[in-house]
Amino acid sequence: MKVSAIDVTAERPYQVVVGTGALELLPQYVAEQRRIAVIHPPVLREQASRVRTACDCQTLSIEVPAGEEAKTGETLQRCWNALAEAGFTRSDAIVGLGGGATTDLAGFVASTWLRGVTYVSVPTTVLGMVDAAVGGKTGINLSAGKNLVGTFYEPYTVLCDLSFLESLPVEEIRSGMAEVVKAGFIADPAILSIVEDDPAAALDPRGEVICTLVKRAIAVKAAVVGDDLRERTSVGRDIGREQLNYGHTLGHAIERDQDYRWRHGEAISVGMAFVAELSRRLGLLDDDTAARHGMVLRALGLPTSYPAESWPRLRETMNLDKKTRASTLRFVVLEELGRTAILENPDEDLLQASFEALSADAGSVTGGSEGRSETGESGTLG
Repeated sequence: MKVSAIDVTAERPYQVVVGTGALELLPQYVAEQRRIAVIHPPVLREQASRVRTACDCQTLSIEVPAGEEAKTGETLQRCWNALAEAGFTRSDAIVGLGGGATTDLAGFVASTWLRGVTYVSVPTTVLGMVDAAVGGKTGINLSAGKNLVGTFYEPYTVLCDLSFLESLPVEEIRSGMAEVVKAGFIADPAILSIVEDDPAAALDPRGEVICTLVKRAIAVKAAVVGDDLRERTSVGRDIGREQLNYGHTLGHAIERDQDYRWRHGEAISVGMAFVAELSRRLGLLDDDTAARHGMVLRALGLPTSYPAESWPRLRETMNLDKKTRASTLRFVVLEELGRTAILENPDEDLLQASFEALSADAGSVTGGSEGRSETGESGTLG
């Protein structure tokens, strides 16, 4: 077993343990708990059984739908009922085993059951490891939008066992890499160079490159959330946790437009390409860095465009984004590698032109997981 730990120094400090075999450490983290409930999707039934066998305490298995279908009020109610029927108390713990959607749900269950019980997150995808499981955000979806109901609730620990990645389809690894690339643009440009040097190695779940990339991306998020757990209101270049939403305003709208048939990373990839083009047209970002978005993302096989005719639907959906405040549409934009800012209410024609520029990009990759000058244009750095 070869693991390393990344400290998250937020309100309740914890560690993210990364490496092959990290799951073997779970028993020591729940040793003081009387019982544990393992929330997991059906495909991880065997792994959940291994967890229950390894832990020297009573266990309860709660199966939930795979992916975003788990993050509903109905599934949440079912989890609560299962805990109630089993008589779970504050002496017990919840383990979230699965991808980002599962850990989002499990964390929300843990934060709300008896106003909060011990929670251990065991993400099994790249996306879960570098994004959803770190930072204390939990949530479920509504028909009106993604993650509109949620809490800030830090886990007791996060165990990122890289052996889980070996059984994933390449599409799932590729999706997670979008969030890794995001970390490169907003904070750690070395990530971009590593990907550019060998995109295929970045997608190899058994190699050292993916381990390095996962650790670097987690370190970026750990540093950001340690400084700003609850996403204070950002203004202009004074930006905290909100920088992690780079590419997400449009990305979340695309997810909803696709009824979540696209993987999260695919949608966020288009969102980053869009906001890079928006930043370029506003004169905030140089041409080369804007173009680099498309080159890095496409090298990984990620999409960077979306049909132009979908813009009216997407624009309407963005009004419901969590970052929209007092009817002010907000974007996290990039001024240079590692420096983000908040842009409020950019010109509507500029928004549409930036989006249509992506659709005209002949080098774009089409997403989908089924089978699963503009200098001087209006906009306010708010």
